[in-house]
Amino acid sequence: MPYFNDLGGAPANEPCASVGHTPDFAAVNRFEVMAYRLAVIARHGPPPTGCRLEPLLNRHDFGDYRTLVLHVENDQDDAVRAYADLTEDGLGSWIEAGFAPPVTYVGSVAMIPRRDHDELVIGALLTTRPNPDGRFPIDDFATLHANLSAAFPPQAEAARQRLAGSTG
Repeated sequence: MPYFNDLGGAPANEPCASVGHTPDFAAVNRFEVMAYRLAVIARHGPPPTGCRLEPLLNRHDFGDYRTLVLHVENDQDDAVRAYADLTEDGLGSWIEAGFAPPVTYVGSVAMIPRRDHDELVIGALLTTRPNPDGRFPIDDFATLHANLSAAFPPQAEAARQRLAGSTG
């Protein structure tokens, strides 16, 4: 039976855009939700066939806002059920996915240092990269790096090129 699980607008323990308070809320909220999608993929891999991660527009009296949801189309599939279980609680922090916070806040004002989502993925790939000997400084980085590399091959290649350029 199809259903969806709302993961929120950003990791649970992180600041996020606030409707009615954050200037340019709609743009910041959209950016943050898409960054959150990338972070969930880093942590858990891309969703299997039968489910998908995407923004959901929520209409409310105080204003429209978006959250990230896992749409489950086939809950009879073991891989889909397992992925839904893994992602059910979302993430607690950006660092769980190897991401620096994509948005920082000074009061209610959002600052977005890198507006390109590809750059967020490349940044996480560079953060979680293995040492020159192929070993990861933190065991969890192997999972994050593998998930991002598999889900985003062009960004993985860009990260490799940047590393090659910085050592050559």
